Amino acid sequence: MKHDSVIARGGYPFIVLSLVTTVFIAFFGIGWLTILFAFITFFIIWFFRNPDRYFQDEEKVLISPADGKIIKIEDVEVNGTISGEFKKISIFMNVFNVHVNRAPYSGQIEAINYHEGKFFSANLDKASLDNERNEIMIRTEDGRSLWMVQIAGLIARRIVCWVNVGTIVKKGERVGLIRFGSRVDVYLPDDSRISVKLKDKVKAGETVLGYLS
Repeated sequence: MKHDSVIARGGYPFIVLSLVTTVFIAFFGIGWLTILFAFITFFIIWFFRNPDRYFQDEEKVLISPADGKIIKIEDVEVNGTISGEFKKISIFMNVFNVHVNRAPYSGQIEAINYHEGKFFSANLDKASLDNERNEIMIRTEDGRSLWMVQIAGLIARRIVCWVNVGTIVKKGERVGLIRFGSRVDVYLPDDSRISVKLKDKVKAGETVLGYLS
């Protein structure tokens, strides 16, 4: 199923509910409350926007899977459903960012691991391990593996994944959505070259994060 509509599919129930509520309140002539819910409806529509993104698909280029700000760049060694030595980039998404996530590189989805968890603020270090999260592993054509992890935040309470194990994805393809503020961690091979810096603002499907070796 394609997910290229102007508004992300996952937003429609929220938009309809808010719109119906706004019309209902307006029917009873409660002016200030009507304005408030009209604003909420507008915000929800804007939050679930799903713009097209374009980039130059150069070989070895890794692109951002999320809109937001770079809050962490580090070398890590992890043991768990994700295991090994990686370069890790953490992207914090506030409520004003586009929340559709995209594949950072082309390949086949080889693993998807969903973990229930808590809902700490997504900009905290402990959010990577303690919060609800969904790990997606992409195997590249040359056999390398990289992970992108969708992490729920303080307000976000629903991670949506649009791909399955075995799915072939193209770089920049839409792969999921996180509702209302969150974080995405990217685990890259440890010999990757990173081109972004802390506090850089990035756009999903557009900003270059770095390069595979």
